Amino acid sequence: MGAVFKILIVEDDEVIAETLRQRLSSWGYETQTVKDFQDVLGQFVRFSPHLVLLDITLPYFNGYHWCSEIRKVSKVPVLFISSASEPLNIIMTMQLGGDDFVVKPFDLDVLVAKIQALLRRSYDFAGQTELLEHRGAILNRDDATLLCQGQRVELTKNEFRILQVLMENKGKTVSRETLMLRLWKTEDFVDEKTLTVNIARLRKKLEEVGLQDFIVTKKGMGYLVE
Repeated sequence: MGAVFKILIVEDDEVIAETLRQRLSSWGYETQTVKDFQDVLGQFVRFSPHLVLLDITLPYFNGYHWCSEIRKVSKVPVLFISSASEPLNIIMTMQLGGDDFVVKPFDLDVLVAKIQALLRRSYDFAGQTELLEHRGAILNRDDATLLCQGQRVELTKNEFRILQVLMENKGKTVSRETLMLRLWKTEDFVDEKTLTVNIARLRKKLEEVGLQDFIVTKKGMGYLVE
């Protein structure tokens, strides 16, 4: 099969979820089943799957909601699995960004064949979206966007690069010198004052979407996302 593909299973029926996990694992896929149905998007970002199996009827929020949320940050294929096989439901899943629909009860071999076909079409020519997540903030390294609680935060190039470095080193203090060097490689010379101004503006934007103290100052050392 080549590279090991990762599949996220969003199914609240534990028997069905475990059956899917075992069958897909036997085919060599790396799988994860969602346990917290209030934080499907967070688990999606942390696991960074190549494909999502998504039921429509779920606790808290339905599959339509989570497909829409996933589509805000990623183009990975989403395969719906549901007993709600009415034409309107199938149309809805396609309009919201779903890639295919399998009706329950389904034949496991047919499902695996559909998954294999979707993965081939999606990854023969395309790479995987590069996402970083912390405290609900999702930074997309592919298109330099930041999404938080459904809100898109507009970042300048320098603000994006600062946040990228800090989130890539989450839990570690990054020195001002390291940040300036990272910015200097891609922009004109960045001095201490310019960095301070960029950090201040970035913090204000983060606070406006509810991310208080997202960037912590370590006096005499640098900055930290923890």
